[in-house]
Amino acid sequence: MRMYDIIAKKRDGGELTDEEIKYFINGYVKGEIPDYQVSALLMSIFFRGMTDRETADLTMCMANSGETVDLSSIDGIKVDKHSTGGVGDKTTLIISPIVASLGVRVAKMSGRGLGHTGGTVDKMESIPGLKTSIEREKFFDIVRKVGVSVIGQSGNLVPADKKLYALRDVTATVESIPLIASSIMSKKIAAGSDCILLDVKTGSGAFMKTVDDSIRLAKAMVAIGEHVGRKTIALITDMDRPLGNAIGNSLEIMEVCRTLKGNGPDDLTEICIELAANMLFLADKGSIEDCKKLVKEQIENGQAFEKLIEMVEAQGGDTSVLDDNSKFEKAKVIYEVPAKAEGYLYSMNTERCGIASVELGAGREKKEDTIDYSSGIVLKKKIGDYVKQGETIAEFYSSNIDKCKQAEKVFEDAVTIKSEKPKEIPIIHGRVTKDSVKIY
Repeated sequence: MRMYDIIAKKRDGGELTDEEIKYFINGYVKGEIPDYQVSALLMSIFFRGMTDRETADLTMCMANSGETVDLSSIDGIKVDKHSTGGVGDKTTLIISPIVASLGVRVAKMSGRGLGHTGGTVDKMESIPGLKTSIEREKFFDIVRKVGVSVIGQSGNLVPADKKLYALRDVTATVESIPLIASSIMSKKIAAGSDCILLDVKTGSGAFMKTVDDSIRLAKAMVAIGEHVGRKTIALITDMDRPLGNAIGNSLEIMEVCRTLKGNGPDDLTEICIELAANMLFLADKGSIEDCKKLVKEQIENGQAFEKLIEMVEAQGGDTSVLDDNSKFEKAKVIYEVPAKAEGYLYSMNTERCGIASVELGAGREKKEDTIDYSSGIVLKKKIGDYVKQGETIAEFYSSNIDKCKQAEKVFEDAVTIKSEKPKEIPIIHGRVTKDSVKIY
């Protein structure tokens, strides 16, 4: 078998066999196939696409290119959730305890933030003492005893994805549905859960900017999951506005606590109820409506918040900051951002809001950058609210005033105020299963 023939076949619109896909993935991971040949194949895939079968085969080859996690020693159905990334997205830390409090196991590996999107691991590490780097067997033990554990990605999981993504990033082949889908799903499959819920973001703060593109990606990922025997559902959710009111690590943990106590922002609460209900549905806990009732009950009776406390305690975290958020380290500077005009807050470029939070110290532009856990943004007004000129629309939290002034320039570009009220946009746009696509 020759790489030349595989490239030519895909260039001409042919369908690659499982053996051809294995040959190129295994050869590339071992260093036997050079970057320039894989680049040529990636560009051919970019233009020619892949069938569902090809994409599933590619995903499994990538998933099996390194270590995989075997969760079979943990009793019960294990459900995982993946978000395609956003600003203010702290849903994992809300829905995982909810689901676990109802007897469904959640053994989750999450990532760090880079660029304008925040990372679950960074948010968790704003809790003093909490460990996200945990030995595999202890991770399993926490899931057995508590029902949920969220840790950082560890070990040699999916090395093929690391190599391919680095190459896609410099060869203008990132925006390919089969390549995006296989990248995401290979990591989820390698992580070992029985069922997968996908939260596919759409809008200005998301990778996929339109609902149609998000549906295409969701359909591709659901098809992969089902093809390899994992029950998979995707929700299309809005990222044309930051999720909730808080952007930044400890600020978001505080909002997690409020939401689990029943006092969270309406948009964040709504999306978390939907996500948690769909995870329970995947685990055969009843109809979606029945599962929504269960979710609401666990928030109202306090058991969901108690499950978060249990998980944080099991991972070495100081749970006193969850009971009393005033114990979190405080930012040195709190800076009020005024509205520049009177009218309705018409739109908010979510990506720019995320970049503003990075300017304040809440994120990292390069992997080696350090994070100020106390910094970030609290939105005082949301899209559709009426504001007067000079009224505070956001509070910035940072270590110094210069960072606040720099972030304000970015944030001002993100906000549009108009005399007319904007059309109300749903927080959840649709649901994709193996059998149907439902648009809300």
